[in-house]
Amino acid sequence: MKRSFLTAAAAALALSVGSVGAYAAQTSVEQAPPAAPYKAVSSLVKLPDFIPGLGQLFVDPSTLPAGPFLGYDHHGKLVSTTYMIPIAQMKPDMHFQDLKAPAGHVDHVDIQYNAGHPGVAEPHIHIILWNVPAAQEASVAK
Repeated sequence: MKRSFLTAAAAALALSVGSVGAYAAQTSVEQAPPAAPYKAVSSLVKLPDFIPGLGQLFVDPSTLPAGPFLGYDHHGKLVSTTYMIPIAQMKPDMHFQDLKAPAGHVDHVDIQYNAGHPGVAEPHIHIILWNVPAAQEASVAK
């Protein structure tokens, strides 16, 4: 049941991120650090400045815990946008149709379970909207 829900959520999400160009035009976040109100996650909670698999993360503190968290590679290029949704807040009729992707283009989407970490201590899922092809995810692997 949980797997089919996540598969359905990923499919709905993939269909919905195609209309994010207008948001991208409003916000220039292509290079780190993004302008206010974004702050480095490492300045807000006890996490490293660069998180393998996600990159250097920035977030508007008013959107916590869900985000969006902007992920940058070692060269300061935006490669992904991550949402962290607590499992306790998920409901069977929950939809992810309006997730914003500040870079505009979304190449693919990953959904991963996380047992918790500083900033989002409870179990949650990471919904990662990748702006780069899967082969380029390695830019934030280490």
